[in-house]
Amino acid sequence: MSHSTYRRGPNNSRARSPITALNNEDASEREAFLDDPTAPPSAQAHDEIDSYEQVKRSAQPSPRPWSNMFRLRNRGAYQSNRTISFGETDSSRTRYPPNVVRNQKYNMVTFLPLVLYEQFKFFFNLYFLLVALSQLIPALKIGFLVTYIAPLSFVLCVTIGKEAIDDYERYKRDRESNSSPYTVIGSASSPIMQARAQHASTNTATVTHGSSISVQVPSSKLRVGDLVVLHKNQRVPADLILLKTYDTDASDDIVSSDPQFALDESTHQSTDAQGGGTCFVRTDQLDGETDWKLRIAVPLTQHMQEDELAQLGERGVVVAGPPSKDLHTFFGTLTVHPRLDSPLGSAGWDADNHDGQHPDHLALGPQSKAVPLSAENALWANTVLAAGRAVGIVVYTGRETRSVMNTSHPQTKVGLLDLEINGLSKILCAVTFALSVGLVALNGFHGEWWIYVFRFLILFSSIIPISLRVNLDMGKTVYGRQIMADKDISGTIVRTSTIPEELGRIEYLLTDKTGTLTKNEMEVKRLHMGTMTYGSDGMDEIRAQLESTFAETDKTLSPSLSSRPRTTRHWRDMGHRLHDLIVALALCHNVTPIMDEDGTVSYQASSPDEVALVRWTESVGLTLIARDQQTITLQTPTHGTLIYEVLEIFPFTSERKRMGIIVRERVTGEVTFYLKGADVVMSRIVSHNDWLDEECGNMAREGLRTLVIARQRLSAERLMMFERAYGAARLRMEQRDEHMAAVVSEQLEHNMELLGLTGVEDKLQDDVRTTLELLRNASIKVWMLTGDKIETATCIAISTKLVARNQYIHQVSKVTTDDAACDTLTFLRSKPDCCMVIDGDSLQFFLDNYRTAFVELATQLSVVVCCRCSPTQKAEVTRLIREYTKRQVCCIGDGGNDVSMIQAANVGIGIVGKEGKQASLAADFSILQFSYLGKLLLWHGRNSYQRSAKLSQFVIHRGLIISIMQAVFSSIFFFAPIALYQGWLMVGYATLYTMAPVFSLVLDRDVSEDIAMLYPELYKDLTKGRKLSAKTFTTWLMISVYQGGAIMIASLLLFETDFINIVGISFTALVLNELVMVALEITTWHIYMVISEICTLLIYCASILFLPEYFNLDFVLTYNFLWKTLIIVLVSSFPLYVIKAVHDRLSPPSYSKLSMT
Repeated sequence: MSHSTYRRGPNNSRARSPITALNNEDASEREAFLDDPTAPPSAQAHDEIDSYEQVKRSAQPSPRPWSNMFRLRNRGAYQSNRTISFGETDSSRTRYPPNVVRNQKYNMVTFLPLVLYEQFKFFFNLYFLLVALSQLIPALKIGFLVTYIAPLSFVLCVTIGKEAIDDYERYKRDRESNSSPYTVIGSASSPIMQARAQHASTNTATVTHGSSISVQVPSSKLRVGDLVVLHKNQRVPADLILLKTYDTDASDDIVSSDPQFALDESTHQSTDAQGGGTCFVRTDQLDGETDWKLRIAVPLTQHMQEDELAQLGERGVVVAGPPSKDLHTFFGTLTVHPRLDSPLGSAGWDADNHDGQHPDHLALGPQSKAVPLSAENALWANTVLAAGRAVGIVVYTGRETRSVMNTSHPQTKVGLLDLEINGLSKILCAVTFALSVGLVALNGFHGEWWIYVFRFLILFSSIIPISLRVNLDMGKTVYGRQIMADKDISGTIVRTSTIPEELGRIEYLLTDKTGTLTKNEMEVKRLHMGTMTYGSDGMDEIRAQLESTFAETDKTLSPSLSSRPRTTRHWRDMGHRLHDLIVALALCHNVTPIMDEDGTVSYQASSPDEVALVRWTESVGLTLIARDQQTITLQTPTHGTLIYEVLEIFPFTSERKRMGIIVRERVTGEVTFYLKGADVVMSRIVSHNDWLDEECGNMAREGLRTLVIARQRLSAERLMMFERAYGAARLRMEQRDEHMAAVVSEQLEHNMELLGLTGVEDKLQDDVRTTLELLRNASIKVWMLTGDKIETATCIAISTKLVARNQYIHQVSKVTTDDAACDTLTFLRSKPDCCMVIDGDSLQFFLDNYRTAFVELATQLSVVVCCRCSPTQKAEVTRLIREYTKRQVCCIGDGGNDVSMIQAANVGIGIVGKEGKQASLAADFSILQFSYLGKLLLWHGRNSYQRSAKLSQFVIHRGLIISIMQAVFSSIFFFAPIALYQGWLMVGYATLYTMAPVFSLVLDRDVSEDIAMLYPELYKDLTKGRKLSAKTFTTWLMISVYQGGAIMIASLLLFETDFINIVGISFTALVLNELVMVALEITTWHIYMVISEICTLLIYCASILFLPEYFNLDFVLTYNFLWKTLIIVLVSSFPLYVIKAVHDRLSPPSYSKLSMT
């Protein structure tokens, strides 16, 4: 093959795959090139040619049978890789895990042991278990065993029931997934396929072409090596390599749906009649991204019939890397070996099925054909086929699939309130022990005094409130439901129900910019080409110039344009430059047009930026009308068509910050490499110019996102040189991406022609300014962490009013020396009220060298803007603020690059964005827009914290008061460890008689919603933790001591002739006292509170009739009992009411002042 053969003319319309550089045509060209003595490769290319030859020789067959040969040759080279033959083998049943989905936490045997272990690993549950078991020891027996078993049993039953229901739901989902039927094809002569057919029903197994069979197999029975047929909207059951697609080219529908878009037959002659070799999958259940992903079938197998695929058997071999969590990377090769009994490798080929021409991929001669596999050839488990039909081979199953390996159970977040409650519980434990030892000491350490200590520990066990955890968990559930039921923030989802109270104590808010503060709705606002600039008001001129340029090219200038006076050489030159830039924007992307069911055309892409640029080129006259694996078709403003063959695509990555494409114009045969990316990387790639950096800064200051576009025209020799090196890199099984990127960078990305610069506006979300102002007034310090440049971030910070009017903005950039860092720190010490804007490199320098000093000063600033931040830096900054300040940090974002930051925060909030749901799924709370954050924190967060703080202290008070009464009773009666209340009285006290009124406090509120949103300063009081502190705990402890002592002493003073009257009077006074205390603590009454108070009182009165062993009914029904009880309640509660009223009068709380206004 000569060079002239490689340089195809305009009539040679054969297309290449953008993914498989080593497809049939390319490999034959490379071999011819290597064998051509006239080929002029440079000296630098010799190493690349040798590398390619070495890789190619490694794939050559030997006289041995193909499967044995391939396994032996790969035993050393690919020791950690797996070799898979087409069709299931017996070894795959044992070598690889079964394809069973199992999300259950327990089974029938492990359920109770594991649940009980999880409960009793907590000290307090174990403590109450030991207390209950102690009643089996005669010397420690205090009362009825049920008194101590019932509270613990209630807590355990609630937990076990919840776990059982949750696990049963998981079991049902697993069963549905595992039993889903899938069609598996294979050779009719395969014993395994025959066995499967026998087990299947007669209507699910069919023989096709007399040599292959298809069987319906449950998902759980799929094995590595199976050939699986997928249909539209069907879930992918395992990790597959895409071998063949049918009717998946949505672009064909778009082209044929409109007569003006009709293309000649050559437009799609490279597309297989049965499908374009591509399909779309929905990955929202895997990575949270809502955009469809394009997947490409292996060219070697795309043109094969299903019967041929089924008959490949061990002639078809896939070498795949070891299982990995990386969703975006896959390394492997697919090799098709010829039949041993056919020197041409064409046995079984049917000319009728291939239009009378032998397909290239079967024209192997005596040699095998190997192609590289990448993530674009893979269908990961739990994705969904969006359209058409596809065939794939299973490479990973069960726990080795990407889906399962990425299903991690994130560390359960423990709220600050829970930690504070645990600390108070430890104090209560010490109080219990001290009280028990103290009473024994007062009586003297004589005899078996240690038994008395244990008996007192049992009597005072109610000091440690076992029901506190249940009450708080139930309260958290109520808070979560209230948040999700709020119509003002509709769509909000509470994903972590354990930390709603933390929303009320946030002091630092770290927010992303794009998609969080902005809408992620891109609109092209500026176009700059050095000497020419077009703003949003110049789009009509752009459209006219573009139409004129295409009309000139087509020699069909319209009358309206011919009459224009601006047909000068300068006008034509500007038109051509504009033409080149717009064509580059219309080609350099990964957008695919899709025909929706309603007949409208939509664009699918990995980024909204891509779609915005394609829609803009459409608005100025150059429309993307079709795209498949091989070609891109554009409609010009003059209704002509431009067809470009796609030779290579270099996708965008966050590391490279750019994407590129190599295309060949079908008519002229001209090959061009287009590249677009961030200015920070493109400035080093394009040829020297004197305007790029300045204009990027100007656009950034206007809040525009900049994108630099460049091109490189490639000669046939240069393209071939690149393809050789790139093909060799593609066949590597280790560090493939790095080598491929290095080849592109070294051979293409230098001294490129700068075409222009685009400025894209990302509109602010609704009510962002108002929300940020509310948060600032609530004394929440806001940090913005973004990947944008300093100028853009600064502009957004000003426009959102994140930076206050007249606030000084101090920019910190390019700090790489100790002197510069020290100067920055010195300035920040002298200007603590400024806003600091810092770039990623400087931030990393401070984090590496001045970590403590930097965070000490930065956390004192009201606003910090970090630019050019990587996801790792965002998470590191979050953890640093948490560790240094010990304050509550909230992070909010909308993209996959915000997930690490969200998970590192005390409270993570995700916004359901246009880039997908990754952040939303990883967050503790999911909202639809940033403005919801104001009400979520200032209303729901504030209420949740206040209610839980009050509830927890009241539950502690409820346990303390009855223990104080027991201590007073024992002290008066010679320090005897005898129970005052036993049996059903103890059980009912914490459940029927007090639980509902106390729990009703979760509905209390101190101010209305309007006042809470109007005066965000109220939120500031909560961040100091005053609602649950050592002071409030001490206050409630003193209240418990006073009330417990008052009730017990007053009951003894009113002692009647029988001991049972002490129990009746004191217990009745105790219950009534708790009801009165709840009423005194309520700020705003709710109907449930009233009902709970009345119903609890009625239940108690009714239960007296059924407890004659505790109450003397003749005495209870007398007037004497009533007035004595009321006097005791008055003595215990009225002084507290007076003290509270006087305190509120002299020093009213801030909310009461606002309520009176």
